[in-house]
Amino acid sequence: MSSMTASSPLHKSGLPIPWSNGPAMHSPTDDSDGLTVIYKRKGGQESCQSHDEWLKTVPLAPNVVSMSFVPITSLLNGVTGTGFLSHAINLYLRYKPPIQELHYFLEFQLPKEWAPAYGDLPLGPPRKQQGTPSLQFRPLGPKLQVNTTPVLVGKRCVTGVRFHLEGKKGNRLGIHLQYLTVVPQILQHIWEDDQPEIWEGPDTDFMKYFEPVMWKSFSHVCTAPVEGNEAWDDGTRGDQASSSRYALVVTGARLDVEQYQSKKVLFLRLLYSKIHKASIRRSEWDHTPASQQKSGIFSTLLTTTFTGNLATPAAKPVLVDSAIYPKGPPPANSQAPKLLKLVDTTEMKRGPGDTPGHWLVTGAKLCVDRGKISVRVKYSLLLYIVD
Repeated sequence: MSSMTASSPLHKSGLPIPWSNGPAMHSPTDDSDGLTVIYKRKGGQESCQSHDEWLKTVPLAPNVVSMSFVPITSLLNGVTGTGFLSHAINLYLRYKPPIQELHYFLEFQLPKEWAPAYGDLPLGPPRKQQGTPSLQFRPLGPKLQVNTTPVLVGKRCVTGVRFHLEGKKGNRLGIHLQYLTVVPQILQHIWEDDQPEIWEGPDTDFMKYFEPVMWKSFSHVCTAPVEGNEAWDDGTRGDQASSSRYALVVTGARLDVEQYQSKKVLFLRLLYSKIHKASIRRSEWDHTPASQQKSGIFSTLLTTTFTGNLATPAAKPVLVDSAIYPKGPPPANSQAPKLLKLVDTTEMKRGPGDTPGHWLVTGAKLCVDRGKISVRVKYSLLLYIVD
């Protein structure tokens, strides 16, 4: 661009002064360039003729010239007592829950753990236990022992379920529960400690749910769903109806093995606790069967035939979770590859990434999928009755 005309006034810094904030002043350059330089003030008061006076009025009437984006949490640096607020802002920016669900979402973003903890499982030589139930699914096949000890978390919200092969040899099937280590504040005044807990199992007509894992003449699995009553009242009418409302949530689980005719059958039972002044707003079953996981040469050929290239592996989700040991699930026992073919140890859980981010476990069922035992989980959202 050509130099400016000599008639343009200069500031003491040597730069031309933009005198006009309304109609712009035009200063034509060399005709050969065909360019026009326009001086225009941005912000401040138009009535100021002196450049120094105009600079003082810019903070009173600013006009955006450029913008820089900074993390909103950086505005809280140095302010005492803003740790929780910064954490809440970061959670919202990461997961972006619906604004109407934000309060409940933040209530449930608490530390999580698995019960039993991996450190509580015996690592030494196991003591010989009399009468430990076991399952066998084919002739001369490996025996799968079953840990029938109940897993209890007390008055805690369960958010996930998984199977794990326990013991030195990794041949004992156990069920684990993921739970919030702290009760959300919204539940503290409606979840009473003295409420009786109830064990629930399959319904009376459960024999039609018996499914063999491999051979029909060997051990079976009861795939009947285990669910509590979603909500009920004590028959109270009128204004007292809401105060007698309950919701059932899972606070414990155990596996049982029972003999039916000549076959052993694996059962799942759940422990339920009552939450006052709450009901089930919405429920969903969540499960990814092993048959949906593509692997092997055949799947690869299908993928390359119809798409022309190999499928791009999905990116691993970012885990913001305190229930990780230490960077994932407990290590699988290398001595039990045969049993790993019979048990799906995938962690079935929901967290902040599952909108709206405050799911609780209210049911579960055992499944048999392509010769593999797995667990399917029912998650629910609670509706809280505000006084």
